[in-house]
Amino acid sequence: MAKRIVVASGKGGVGKTTLALALALAFARRGKRVLLVDFDDLRCADLLLGVADRVVYDWGDVLNKNCELNDALLDAGAISLLPCPTDYGTFTPAQVREMMRGYAQQFDVLIFDAPAGIGTGFSLACAAARTGIVVALPDPTSVRSACRTAQEMESQGVKETRLILNRAVKRDIRRGLLLNIDDVIDRSEVQLIGIVPEDRALRYAAMKPGFFSPDAISFLPLSSIAGRLEGENIPLIFS
Repeated sequence: MAKRIVVASGKGGVGKTTLALALALAFARRGKRVLLVDFDDLRCADLLLGVADRVVYDWGDVLNKNCELNDALLDAGAISLLPCPTDYGTFTPAQVREMMRGYAQQFDVLIFDAPAGIGTGFSLACAAARTGIVVALPDPTSVRSACRTAQEMESQGVKETRLILNRAVKRDIRRGLLLNIDDVIDRSEVQLIGIVPEDRALRYAAMKPGFFSPDAISFLPLSSIAGRLEGENIPLIFS
């Protein structure tokens, strides 16, 4: 049965889409067939993957019966991408769940990239998810919004929520410029599944599609997160 993971954040600017893409690639490097589904109507995933000029259909076209399931898929190398429509229209969570049942027969992992906030796109992204990943930075406003986002995920039926702390800088945490890990866990009230250090390769990903490589600082933490999501007992080390 395919894993169905929604990646969300309460506020923008935390690197959510980039992490969703990097996590998708981490699963692919583990031999999984991965589909990244863009639920953000700002449509950034196709840019990050370097396939924006090839978008013809999106999942809105699938639901409107303008194309078949596979017609909307884009081959993005190691993973496949299902683009987002620019207008959510009157699409419902029930429609999304039914559509994702079809894709779940073809892929091992479905990753749903939700837009920032908890609006319509967020609800649609949560509709078919079993696991929720909330992305936050180690600062008070981001962590507070992560707590609210996790609560909303659970209210929409996402059974398991986890937190990824992104762009963490150990030196700044030690100096008190960023929240320490214990404070993040206590304030977010969400179980921590991974810490991703500040990594220029991720920050500037939009300028260089295909950025995620074994040489990236973030490669090992994201690979470990993928392993934990598969049930592996991998120690969480922040160095």
